[in-house]
Amino acid sequence: MRNFIIAIALFLGFIFLVGRFSELQSIVETLQRGIWWYIGLALIIEVLWVLNCGATFKAIYRSMGIHEQIGTLSLVVTAANFANVVAPSGGVSGVAIFMSEARRRNYSPARAAVAGGVFLLFDYLGLICILLVGLVILIRRNDLTIVVIIASAVLIALAMLFAYLLNLGMQSAVALGNTLAALARFFNRLLRPVIHREYLSEARAHEFAHDAAEGLVKMRSQPRSMLLPLFLAFTNKTAQLIILALVFLAFKIPISIGTIIACFSISSLFVIISPTPSGIGVVEGALTLALTSMYISLEDAAVITLSFRGITFWLPLLFGMVSLRMLEKVGVNPDSTNNKQIDV
Repeated sequence: MRNFIIAIALFLGFIFLVGRFSELQSIVETLQRGIWWYIGLALIIEVLWVLNCGATFKAIYRSMGIHEQIGTLSLVVTAANFANVVAPSGGVSGVAIFMSEARRRNYSPARAAVAGGVFLLFDYLGLICILLVGLVILIRRNDLTIVVIIASAVLIALAMLFAYLLNLGMQSAVALGNTLAALARFFNRLLRPVIHREYLSEARAHEFAHDAAEGLVKMRSQPRSMLLPLFLAFTNKTAQLIILALVFLAFKIPISIGTIIACFSISSLFVIISPTPSGIGVVEGALTLALTSMYISLEDAAVITLSFRGITFWLPLLFGMVSLRMLEKVGVNPDSTNNKQIDV
C-alpha cells in the first residue's frame, strides 16, 4: 500500500512538472544569463538550507527522545514539501509522510507530527523577527499595504495557535486531547453536509494527544534543548536572505539591505499565507510587485523573482521528488529499538 501511495505521489509530481514545463524552462534560461559563480554559490547555500532543516528536525527529535540521522530527516523534509505541493491538503500530505516514516522506522508517529509543529513554530518565529524589520522598512518607504498587514496578522495568529497547543500539551495530555477533540467536532460539523460522515475521529484525537504529550513533557524537562533548533530556524531564514542577495548580484542589479529584507519578508509571508501550495502564483506576483514598488524595473523584478523562486522553490521540489523514492532505500535506524522503547 505504501509503495502504491508513493507511486501515485510521483505520478502527480510528474503531471505537475509537465504542466509547469514552460515556467521551468524560463527559469533555467534566466539562471543561465546570470554570473555563474553567484548562481552556483546560491545553489550550494540552498543545499545547505535543506541539510539545515534536517539538522533542525534532528535537534527537535532528540529533545523528544527520538534518535534519527540528519541525512534521513533531510530526505523526509523535502519529500514532505513535495507531497504538500503536488497533493495539497492543508499540510496533511506532508504530515502523513513524517508519520508514515515514523511507523516504518519504529518510533511514535504522533511525536513525529508534533516535531513538525515545533519546527513550524520556530520557522514562523524566525520569519516574524525578519518580518518586523521588513514592516518598519516598508513604513519608512510608504510601501506598506493593507494586504501585507492582514497577512502579517494571520501569520502571528498561526504562530500563537501553535504555541498555545504545544504549551497545552506540555501541561496536560487530557487538556490537549479535549482541545483537539473540540477542533475535530468543529470540522466534522462543517464537512458533514458535504461528505455525510465524520471526517475526524475524536477518539483518535485523544490517543494522538496522549502520545504527543509524552514527547512534549520530555521536551519541557530539558528546555535548553530548544535553543539549538531555534537558532537553526533563524539560520534557515538567513540562508534564504543570502540567496536573494546573491540573485541580485548575479544579474548586476543594485541592492540595499533594506530592499533585500523587505522583499524577502513579503515573499516568505505569502509562501505561508496563500491559498495555493507554497504560494505558487501568489508569491511570484507579490514579489514582483514589491520589487517594482522599490524602483526596480519590471524586467529586473521578473528576473529576480524567477531566479529566486527557481532556487528556493523548484530546486527543493525536485529534491523532494527524488527523496520520496530514496526513502524506500534508507534502512531502519539502528537506534529504532531504543526509540520504540521510549514510546511504550
